[in-house]
Amino acid sequence: MSAYGSFPGARPRRLRTTPAMRRMVAETRLHPADLILPAFVREGIGEPVPISAMPGVVQHTRDTLRKAAVEARRAGVAGIMLFGVPEDGKKDAAGSAGTDPDGILQVAIRDIRSEVGDDLVIMSDLCLDEYTDHGHCGVLDADGRVDNDATLERYAEMAQVQADAGVHVVGPSGMMDGQVGVIREALDTIGKEDVSILAYTAKYSSAFYGPFREAVGSSLRGDRKTYQQDPANVRESLRELALDLDEGADMVMVKPAGPYLDVLAKVAEAVDVPVAAYQISGEYAMVEAAAEKGWIDRDKAILETLTGIRRAGAQMILTYWATEVARTL
Repeated sequence: MSAYGSFPGARPRRLRTTPAMRRMVAETRLHPADLILPAFVREGIGEPVPISAMPGVVQHTRDTLRKAAVEARRAGVAGIMLFGVPEDGKKDAAGSAGTDPDGILQVAIRDIRSEVGDDLVIMSDLCLDEYTDHGHCGVLDADGRVDNDATLERYAEMAQVQADAGVHVVGPSGMMDGQVGVIREALDTIGKEDVSILAYTAKYSSAFYGPFREAVGSSLRGDRKTYQQDPANVRESLRELALDLDEGADMVMVKPAGPYLDVLAKVAEAVDVPVAAYQISGEYAMVEAAAEKGWIDRDKAILETLTGIRRAGAQMILTYWATEVARTL
């Protein structure tokens, strides 16, 4: 008994007494169906190529990508987001391999669709950066700047070839003005009204993309600050959100996830469409590197980061740990 009688009368610790109690009153829960696996497929390789900055992640062959998709489906993962890595000799200023019906990404979409059908949501990155010899997300004008409207024409072509290959969802990630509306019209024009658009609504110019550039064999010269968002801005994201929804986005995304949980929360509060967040390569690499040093508990850190993203409002999380985590939930 306290000297102050029955003080304190309110004891929140009562709800933390046992694992079963904490599980029962948990406000946020992770489920395999919340998770989407990003995956890279590289042209012209005979075996998977490890990505040095992302331990455990590889550039897949077509065969190992099929296996990864099956494993994700069996684990209960909701979807797979595909990124194509063409042979260097096929890169050009216009990113032609990105709109080639027989380009690596389109071939991979067909592979996965034939393997898992509709049992896994097949998503595709709709962007030119993997396919251009300059590494930018669009075509360049005479002064070397990304030409927004000329890039939109290329995105329309990409959307159509990806849809023809059998994709369920396209993910335009280039942050071009008007991209969602142009892609929606392009899809509807060829009778692909059922193909959804996951808008990269708030994609920030981030220092955490470094490992990803190794993963896709990026040829980037310069930076993407003229089209990706400034990390200092929040209201700008809400403006982008309004534009994407007006243009017909079915789902919206915040990328990166961890450093932008405040933005994610504001977006989630503002919309009535599904909200995604992408836990990007640098976020993954930091946890893996710290765990390798013995500085953190890897498994607990992974679940904590994902729970934080889910708690902030993401209904879907793109994470390289998707299959592993799904198996443990």
